Amino acid sequence: MSTPADDGFFMPAEWVRHTRTWMAWPYREALWGERIDEVRDAYAEVAKAIAAFEPVTMVVNPENVAEVSIKCGSGVAVLPMPHDDSWLRDSGPTFLIDGFGNVAATDWVFNSWGERFKPYDQDAALAEAMLAHLHIDRYACPLVTEGGAIHVDGEGTLLAVEETLLNDNRNPGKSREEIESLLLAYTGAKKMIWLPGGLENDHTDGHVDNVACFVKPGVVVAMVAEDPEDGNHAPLQANLDILKGETDAKGRPLEVVELPQPKARMGLDGGRLALSYVNFYFANGGLILPEFGDPADNKAFDIFEELFPERQIVQIPAIDILHGGGGIHCITQQQPVGTGEVD
Repeated sequence: MSTPADDGFFMPAEWVRHTRTWMAWPYREALWGERIDEVRDAYAEVAKAIAAFEPVTMVVNPENVAEVSIKCGSGVAVLPMPHDDSWLRDSGPTFLIDGFGNVAATDWVFNSWGERFKPYDQDAALAEAMLAHLHIDRYACPLVTEGGAIHVDGEGTLLAVEETLLNDNRNPGKSREEIESLLLAYTGAKKMIWLPGGLENDHTDGHVDNVACFVKPGVVVAMVAEDPEDGNHAPLQANLDILKGETDAKGRPLEVVELPQPKARMGLDGGRLALSYVNFYFANGGLILPEFGDPADNKAFDIFEELFPERQIVQIPAIDILHGGGGIHCITQQQPVGTGEVD
């Protein structure tokens, strides 16, 4: 069986033009508890903010179509499709292009971040169902991982965190070399940069989309923690040291833009929330940035405004979403322009 790389497909940068954004409606009451109504309002606000820039489709369980349509408004399309919860970055497909107008996608094996939340059988089947609906070719990868565990520049370079992908709760028995080989084959990347650490108490075991990502060819934003006593200081500094010494797949030394860390905030379970400005979303002509009611919010806004004077930066309150273990990037998935449209 051929891989995307064999067939000339690759994962594009997130800033290339999108056909649409995909999201999924929150349902898991055991996760969200009494906050589920606030969480649904927060998801609707993110969807409406993105819909000002590009089409948005919300995947919903069939019995909730009318309710979600009303809450999200006419600018957000609704697609009835069974699912367990709402982290579409991780459970949905990772879209690929070939540079000739064709779109395909990789379907990773999804095991709910190492069997963390059950049931997850509907989420595990979601990517295949979405791709069938879209008439987009599917590459089934035999690797257990999630879309939020990887990030690319679209020019051959892939970023990932070791403690996520090398965790025995995903791929026991697979070596680092085997995992890297599969990731490159199914993203079409040529070079992988491994980062050592994710955020403290991150439910995903340290997804890269909370600590570092490409924002332009050769340019990475990375979160830093200034306080040496902070639990995130050492891993974020280790990430920073590696990035500053690396080159991308084209041989360019990486330019690293440092993002401030918001002050520590505790969740309802007493554990630290994985707050991060890295967990933002590119939209066509815009950028949706999380807001935490923190003094660093304004600094983060200014950094992104300087990086992207041509984009409209929109900050959306994200604390309610963070109580479930993820952020704005975690609940969205971009579909690049090309073949494959909604029926």
